Amino acid sequence: MSLAELIGATSAFMLRQFDPELAHTFAVLAMRLKLAPAMPTPVDKRLEVPFFDRLAPNPVGLAAGFDKDAEIADQLLGQGFGHVEVGTLTPRAQPGNPKPRIFRLPETQAVINRCGFNGKGHAPALRHLARRAGRPGIVGVNVGANKDSVDRIADYVSGITAFAPYADYFTANISSPNTPGLRDLQARAALDELAARLIEARDEAARRVGRRVPLLIKIAPDVDEAALDDIATVVSARQPDGLVISNTTLSRVGIAGRHAGEAGGLSGAPLFDRSTIVMAKMRARLGRSPFIIGVGGVSTGDDLYEKLAAGADLVQIYTRFIYGGGNAVVTMLRQLLARLEREGVASVRDITASRTDDWAAKPIPA
Repeated sequence: MSLAELIGATSAFMLRQFDPELAHTFAVLAMRLKLAPAMPTPVDKRLEVPFFDRLAPNPVGLAAGFDKDAEIADQLLGQGFGHVEVGTLTPRAQPGNPKPRIFRLPETQAVINRCGFNGKGHAPALRHLARRAGRPGIVGVNVGANKDSVDRIADYVSGITAFAPYADYFTANISSPNTPGLRDLQARAALDELAARLIEARDEAARRVGRRVPLLIKIAPDVDEAALDDIATVVSARQPDGLVISNTTLSRVGIAGRHAGEAGGLSGAPLFDRSTIVMAKMRARLGRSPFIIGVGGVSTGDDLYEKLAAGADLVQIYTRFIYGGGNAVVTMLRQLLARLEREGVASVRDITASRTDDWAAKPIPA
């Protein structure tokens, strides 16, 4: 184990001794002060994945929710991530839901959160991203709506307009369970209007900044076959650049422990099957286009392999990073490379969608 890995493992252990939200604050502060050493991430062309007009050095990204205000994107890239998604960013600052609102479930390597898009708003994030403009690394911007907004779609449009000069891609987060009514935007008519207005904003921004920033839409895992049909119909008609599948779940199937009954979205290992099945079903409906980022429950190199095989072009983690720090990314990539060696696979690109039919045939868990 390298010195950076030892420091990473020790830091992750120490942070788990604190209240989850306080631990997150400490972690962000440490990265802002550049106290977190860069991780010895495997560099191997077999791990590279084309990401629109960019090239991700590996398929593992960090999901939105950690760098809420776009303060530490470069430090997070130094932890080994192939891309980092900042946000969710809302036009105006808002405190989010009352504390406590983050709960660890170590018995099942899960987390429940009901944060509610807490953050400082667009203005500070714009300053942070403007300062890093021109630096290497893929940084996506996850945009959302204020809780009290009278026109939530306008909030998403505002995010695309504001961050187009600095975003490598956009994710429109319409699937958080912690903002009342937000998931209603996944319904067919609402999603069609949202997609139309966001694509118009993306194209208008492209004329202004000279680059069409890819637009992805993030959906929930708590959908049935009919909802997947509706989403697929809109995506096929409107053609956003991609999807992020999925967000946290409201399901508590198989969850036990003193925090199991807390309200909010569940992330972590128990979400793996549900999120992967939903993603594979969407991939089966849409074919090899559009681009899909798979999220939910990835904890090991084998999980990463299966998420890609089920239909993901790239993968994001969140909860595994909370429990394991940068070591989690390094370990996962080493395990993935070892499996590529064992199976004689030339590149992670050869894995993608190789087992979509197997995963899509499974029923969505109740």
